[in-house]
Formats: sequence, structure tokens, C-alpha cells
Amino acid sequence: MDDPINILVVEDDNDINQLLCNIIEKSGYLAQPAYSGTEAMIYLEKQDWDMVLLDLMLPGMTGEEILAKVVEQKPVPVIIISAKLDQQTKIDSLRTGADDYITKPFDIDEVSARIDSHLRRYRRNTEPQTRKELIYKDISVDTDSKTVQVNANVLTLTAREYAILVILLSSPKKIFTKANLFESVWNEEFHGDDNTINVHMSNLRNKLSKANPEEEYIETIWGMGYRLKT
Repeated sequence: MDDPINILVVEDDNDINQLLCNIIEKSGYLAQPAYSGTEAMIYLEKQDWDMVLLDLMLPGMTGEEILAKVVEQKPVPVIIISAKLDQQTKIDSLRTGADDYITKPFDIDEVSARIDSHLRRYRRNTEPQTRKELIYKDISVDTDSKTVQVNANVLTLTAREYAILVILLSSPKKIFTKANLFESVWNEEFHGDDNTINVHMSNLRNKLSKANPEEEYIETIWGMGYRLKT
């Protein structure tokens, strides 16, 4: 089950605060009202929020001060909802870090739609990236951290050896010619210099063999090139 979405509503007018909380709760989110800048800071320091709806004219601390504090902390979408209509206030708020600026009086459906839109965008931007892992037999390569494990032991490879291994693991059934490997790893045209590839391939095979002498990982297809041994 997904964690609930928590939205802090910072608005000193009781009726408007209640209206905003109702909009939020009808969308299936949880709303927490705060009626002053000081009260808002208590909630902001106490827990993480998925969004903040923020009035600018507040007792205790101004909305501008609250916005600056929020921006300094964990990134969270902030929608300003204010009676201030002047363009400069709107520009300053957006430049400080607000994600949106809605003027009062507001349309209920528009506020609801903007809340949904910013939550979607924020979630999309903060979703952890899927860990990229290549696995073959007992070889495991984490392509994010560029770490290689064989038989549960970390293997130290040079950049070229690592690149060769990743290419082979990315297409386990493909036969790679020496030209394929050289041009992919060295980013240069292959002129038939077998020795460069042979040395790096030999070193890679030796390291794999030391990590697990019982297993053979790379085979030579005579007259063609290399591929993973099935």
C-alpha cells in the first residue's frame, strides 16, 4: 500500500484554510492546517511533507520567509495561494523556489488540478532510478557504481577490462569480433592490431579465473571473435 500524501496548508483565514483542506481530502490526500508562520515552522521541522500550500500574508512569519526556509530544506513542491496580485511578488516567489502561484479568489477545480499536477511531476522527478545490474553465471555488474563481483567477491578491473566485460554481458549470445570490441572500447578505428585486444582479454580472463577457477566465462570462437561461454 502506498504511503499517504501529506500536504501542509498554511493560511491564516480559517474559512479559506478549511476550504483548501476539503479540496485536498476530496482528492484522497491528508491535509494539515497551520494558521501562522510560526505554527507552520513547527510542522515543517517535525516531519517531511509532500507539498505545501502557502499564503504570503501571515502572522508570526511571512510566507516569503517560510518559502525561503522550505527551499533550504528537503525539496518539496510549494504552491503560493495569495491575494497579492502584483506581478513582482509573483515573480519573486517563483524565483525564490515556489512551483506555482495562484491568486485569490481561486477556482476550486483549478486548485485541485494543480495540486495533482505538481504531485505527479514531483513524484516522477524523485522516483529512485532502477538499479542497473548485469548478471551472468556468478558475475554481477552494477553499472551505476561500476562494481564487479564474481563468486560473491569484488573484482578489481581496469577501465578497459570493465568495458569489455560489460559489452559481453550486455549481449550474452552475440559473437564480438576484435574490431567490434576495439572500436566500442577505445572509440578508435580498428587497424588489425590484435595484440591490444589480446592483452586486455587475457588479463580479464585471468582475473575471472582467479575469482572462480571452476568456471569458464569467455570463449574464443576461432576466426570470428569472442562471446560468453554458455
